[in-house]
Amino acid sequence: MFDNVNLQQLIFGRFTIDEIPYHEPILVGTFVGVAVVGLAVLATITYFRFWGPLWRDWVTSIDHKKIGIMYCIFALIMLLRGFADALMMRTQQAIAFGDQQGFLPPHHYDQIFTAHGMIMIFFVAMPFVTGLMNFAVPLQIGARDVAFPFLNNFSFWMTVSGGMLVMVSLFVGEFSRATWLAYPPLSGAAMSPGVGVDYYIWALQIAGIGTTLSGINLIATIVKMRAPGLSMMKLPIFVWSSLCTNILIVAAFPILTAVLVLLSLDRYLGMHFFTNDLGGNSMLYFNLIWIWGHPEVYILILPAFGVFSEVTSTFCGKRLFGYTSMVYALVVITILAYLVWLHHFFTMGSGADVNSFFGITTMIISIPTGAKIFNWMFTMYRGRIRFEVPMMWVVAFIVTFVIGGMTGVLLAVPPADFVLHNSLFLIAHFHNVIIGGVLFGMFAGVTFWFPKAFGFKLDEFWGKMALYLWVSGFYLAFMPLYVLGLMGVTRRMQHFDDPSLQPWFIAAALGALLIAGGIGSQIIMFVVSIRRREELRDLTGDPWGGRTLEWSTSSPPPDYNFAFTPVVHDSDAWWDMKARGFSRPMTGYKPIHMPKNTATGAILAALSFILGFAMVWYIWWLAALSFVAIIGTAIFHTFNYDREYYIPAETVSREEAKRTRELELA
Repeated sequence: MFDNVNLQQLIFGRFTIDEIPYHEPILVGTFVGVAVVGLAVLATITYFRFWGPLWRDWVTSIDHKKIGIMYCIFALIMLLRGFADALMMRTQQAIAFGDQQGFLPPHHYDQIFTAHGMIMIFFVAMPFVTGLMNFAVPLQIGARDVAFPFLNNFSFWMTVSGGMLVMVSLFVGEFSRATWLAYPPLSGAAMSPGVGVDYYIWALQIAGIGTTLSGINLIATIVKMRAPGLSMMKLPIFVWSSLCTNILIVAAFPILTAVLVLLSLDRYLGMHFFTNDLGGNSMLYFNLIWIWGHPEVYILILPAFGVFSEVTSTFCGKRLFGYTSMVYALVVITILAYLVWLHHFFTMGSGADVNSFFGITTMIISIPTGAKIFNWMFTMYRGRIRFEVPMMWVVAFIVTFVIGGMTGVLLAVPPADFVLHNSLFLIAHFHNVIIGGVLFGMFAGVTFWFPKAFGFKLDEFWGKMALYLWVSGFYLAFMPLYVLGLMGVTRRMQHFDDPSLQPWFIAAALGALLIAGGIGSQIIMFVVSIRRREELRDLTGDPWGGRTLEWSTSSPPPDYNFAFTPVVHDSDAWWDMKARGFSRPMTGYKPIHMPKNTATGAILAALSFILGFAMVWYIWWLAALSFVAIIGTAIFHTFNYDREYYIPAETVSREEAKRTRELELA
């Protein structure tokens, strides 16, 4: 017979009422705030009767455009969480000097900086990147959807499921304190016996499945679904950058999956892959995680390079300078991304020969990146530059990213890295390229393609206000960290003894407040733009004068994207069509078959969330039940999914005639 303790463990695993952090006032306040906002959102949806359209048109949608939009919305929501962590860290560091301990105890601070790093990389930058690729790539290559529409829906909801598992850790249990890369032995069962590292592992495993499948999907789409005449060397640069990115995803993310499986076996079954006992070695983990981790940096930045290429060409009214060299630069960066991971180990005793090789390859990879900077600048040279919001993000990026690149080359010199590696200089460098490169690129992309997605532009005043606050806040927040790093201040510190450092940290905290103003301005920008959408609407289908194929469709595009598959003759496809006197045909429409919506992706992701939660808390019966349900749901979907519906030819002709009249009137 089971006693009460054994029965409780059998049913609830490690979970007890004490795992709810009701004794932490910060977490209780956060929970109340989230609950109030959540209830307000639910009440709004119910009041305006949005549940039906939300389920029918978005949750179950397999339309690549809507999935891309949902990725970006999810990224913006997670940005609020990740930045809230950053604001707390900067505030803590600004006040925690001498006898003043600040408001975050060490165990809470460690959870916050771990969650901040993980959320910003995996659930802000990655969804932004994937969302823009999902939205723009099929339109730019003349396809009606991605190669595997259901897989696209499933990938998105798996990413959301992983993000929700991280969010649950805020209120049930705790999150990892082992840094955002979970280095052993700190992430081992001996030093992290709680549930924090398990939340980390399962959130990444679930989201990583979605990312890997999305990479396979987009590679197949680009390789097999291009419009007639659209050869590889006529592809828009954004499509090229997306292809290189997804090749890196498919090659790198299985490594992350494998290393997390090995870490799980260490924690769950007492194996010794990454411990010093019984032949294990933590350096194996470091190598595996960075063989994934450094390509991940380029997975994030390459799509941003593609966005900057499209925006620069459009707002300078010119073809992109050096198209061929841009393509070769992308390919070279993709290859070299796998040859530089050991520059993270300069201080780990690898030896002069290894350090020299990886230092040199790190410097070499800066050459194709620098070539792209010059190509963008030469595109601007003698161009008719229009300094609208997307182009202003490009200018901000070029200045900021060059600074980050120069500090990166400095860190590629092993003797310099010995001094700077574990300092705030490294933190400043990393944020310099991720914020100045990736986030600025994503903001440029969202602003650039927003009128394509919704049919109206974003408010220019609030867009510029967000840009000014983001850029000024970035420099005020991170330039002091370069100085502190050169002074020898180490990273990941919750408290400092030297009061002479405090003014620098106060400046960094003020910079974070300016960035908060930038995020607030972006929220206001969306609200104001939606309220003024009729005033901001542009019926031309080409609100920016874009040079690529997606601007040949209406704004927003129909479900089927193109009534007639376009034929491409030039790398500047849409401008070439204009030069040839392209007009919309009015006859010859055929029925169009499109994939049907399905709830299976969301159901599988929800079951995966339950499986992850059960594995975190050792609720074995629930883990087994949810795993069987996942397999059963997948099999049922395989044999019972009606894959397509037909849009009649007369419906297509009516819609296209209406769009043509709108174009003529505009």
